[in-house]
Amino acid sequence: MENIDHMGENNLKALAKNNLTDASRRKLSAEIISGMISLCCLAVGLIYTYILKGPYKAVPQLLYFVGFLIEGIPVIVTGVKGIFTDDLTNAMEILVGIAIVACAFHKDLILALLIPLILNSVHILEERSIMGGRDVIEGLKNMQQDTAILFEDGKETTVDAKSLKVGQHIKVKPGAGIPIDGVVVTGESHIDEKSLTGEPEPSHVRSGASVYAGTVNLDGTLIVEIRKEYVDTSFSQILSLLEKSENMSIPEARIVDQFLVYYIPFVLAIAAAVALVTKDVSKAIAILVVSCPCGQMLASPAPMIAALSAATKRGILIKNSKFLESLTEIKTVVFDKTGTITNGVLSLSDIVPYGDTSEENLLRCAKSVAVSSTHPVSQAVVRSTQNLSCPECSSVKEVSGSGMEGISRDGSETIRLGKPEWIAQCGCHIPEDFQPQTPGSVSYVTCNDRLLGYLCFNDTIRDKAKDCVDELRTLGVDQTVMLTGDRTEPAKRIGAQAGIDQVYAKLLPQEKLECLQKLDKTEGKILAVGDGINDALILRGADVGIAMGAMGSDLAIDSADIALMNNNLTNIPYVIDLATKTRNIIYQNLVLSICTSAVMIFLSAFGVVSALSGSFLHNIGAFAVLINSSRILKEKKE
Repeated sequence: MENIDHMGENNLKALAKNNLTDASRRKLSAEIISGMISLCCLAVGLIYTYILKGPYKAVPQLLYFVGFLIEGIPVIVTGVKGIFTDDLTNAMEILVGIAIVACAFHKDLILALLIPLILNSVHILEERSIMGGRDVIEGLKNMQQDTAILFEDGKETTVDAKSLKVGQHIKVKPGAGIPIDGVVVTGESHIDEKSLTGEPEPSHVRSGASVYAGTVNLDGTLIVEIRKEYVDTSFSQILSLLEKSENMSIPEARIVDQFLVYYIPFVLAIAAAVALVTKDVSKAIAILVVSCPCGQMLASPAPMIAALSAATKRGILIKNSKFLESLTEIKTVVFDKTGTITNGVLSLSDIVPYGDTSEENLLRCAKSVAVSSTHPVSQAVVRSTQNLSCPECSSVKEVSGSGMEGISRDGSETIRLGKPEWIAQCGCHIPEDFQPQTPGSVSYVTCNDRLLGYLCFNDTIRDKAKDCVDELRTLGVDQTVMLTGDRTEPAKRIGAQAGIDQVYAKLLPQEKLECLQKLDKTEGKILAVGDGINDALILRGADVGIAMGAMGSDLAIDSADIALMNNNLTNIPYVIDLATKTRNIIYQNLVLSICTSAVMIFLSAFGVVSALSGSFLHNIGAFAVLINSSRILKEKKE
C-alpha cells in the first residue's frame, strides 16, 4: 500500500467524486485543447493590435469573442444548470459565469476571455497534480492478475482469470501475482501480502494455507486450488469498499452544503452592493471571481481522502461515515477474546479420558468432527493428531458458540466435541468431580451421549494487547470490556494480562449481544472488536464494529464498519486517533477557507485585488486546505 500513501500525500483532492475514467480523461483533453485555442485567439488579437498595429479594430474583437465563446460559454452553461438543479458542486461556475457575463456586457472581452481561461488553466494544473490520486483504485485493479496458468492433467494453459471456476487448480510461479483466492495444494513459498494487510514481512505458506488475490508469490512454485471466483475475491471486495467509501456522506460535508446554500446569495448581494455604491462594475466582477468556494468544497473531501489513504496503507478498510460520526465519541471498547485479544492459535495442553476410555480413542473421536471445522479448538485438535487416523463422519455440523456434532457413516454413533454446558444439554451427565484442574479452554467429548473425557487448550495473549488498551485510555476511553464464550478462569487471566476492566465469560453469541446492550451508553458510544465470525452480532450491535484479521472472511467484511486486514491491535487506537484528527482538520479547513474568502472579498471591494489577479488568487484557500489536510499523512508517517 506504499503506492497509495504516496499518491494520497500528493493528491488529496483525488477520489472526492469519481475516478479518472476514460470519459474524465477525454474531458480533460478537451479542456486543454479549448484552452490552447482560446489562448491562440488572445495572442493573435494582441499581436495584431500592439505589434502589427492593424487598422481594423473589429479583427481582434472578433478573435477575443471567439475565445470567449470557447472558454466562457461552457462555464456559463454549467453555472445555469447549477442554479436550476441546486447542484452545489457547481457553485464556482455559478459565480464565475455571472462574472463573465458582466464582463461581456461591460464590453471587456479580453477579461471575459481571460477569467475562464486562467481558472481552467489553474484547474487543469490541479487535475494533473491530482491525477495519480484519482488513479488509486485503477492502480489497485492492475495489481490483481488478470491471467492465470490453469493446471489440469499435468498440462499448463494460460487463461483469463475471470473464467476460473471453484475447484480448478492453477500454477503460480515465483514472482507472479496470485490472481484469485485459494488454498495451496502443493508447494512452499513466501507471499508478499502488503497490498491486503499492510504487513511488510512476507508470510510463509505451504500445503493447506490460504492465499489471496492481489498478493505476490515471491520464491516458490505453488499449485493452488480455487476457492472463490474472480468477482468474489477478498481483493475485489476491498476495491468495492474503497469505491463506496469515496462517496460516503459525513456530517461535516453536509455542513459545507448548508453553508453554500447561503454563501452564493450572500456573495451576489455583496457584489451588487459594491457595484451600486462604487459605480465600478470591475470591483463587483473581482468579488465574484475571488469568492469561488474552492477551499470550502475541499474542506471535507481532502482530509477524508488523506485519512482513507493513511488507513489503507496499514490494511484498515473504512466502510462508512461512522469513521467520523461515532469513532470520535467512543467511551467503551468491547473485545472478543479468542482471535482478538489472544492469538487464536490454541495448543492442546491436557488430554483427560473418563472411565476406561483410552487417550487414543478420545483423540480419534474428537478429530472425527474437528476436521470439518475452522474453529481454533478444532484446528488445535487436528494439529495435535496429524499422525492419528480417525473414523469418518458422514454428517458434521457446527453449533455456533457450542461445539461440533457428527454422525458416523453407518449411523450408529453420534460424536460431540464442545462446551460442557452444551454437552449437558444434549443429554450427557458430567460428574461434579470430573472438572478441569488446569487453566485454559476446555472441550468435552462424547459418543452417543457417553462421556469420553475432555481436552484442555491454552492460548497466548497478543504482543500488543496491553499497549492497545493503554493507548485507548490515553485517547479518552473510559471502559474496556471482554466478552467471551470461554471459561471464567482463563478469561480473567487473559483480561488481567491485557489490563481490561471487565470480563464476562461463558457467553453464547446471543448472550454477548445482550451483555453489550446492557452497557451504559449515556457517557459515549460503544466500539466492538471481534474476529467477525462468532462476533457478527456484537459487531453489528455496537455503534462501531471493527473486524480483526478480516482478510478472506466475507462475514467479517460484511458485518463490521471497519475491517482490519491484519491482526495488529494497535490499529484500533490508531483509527480512533485518526478519526479525531481528521474531524479537527475538517473544522480547521472550514475556518481557513471561509477566512480566506472573506479577506479576498474585502480586498476586491476596495480595489486591491482585480478580477484578473483574483482568478489566480482565489485558489489560495484551496491550496491552504490541501496543505493543512496533508498533515494527516505526515503525522502518521512520523
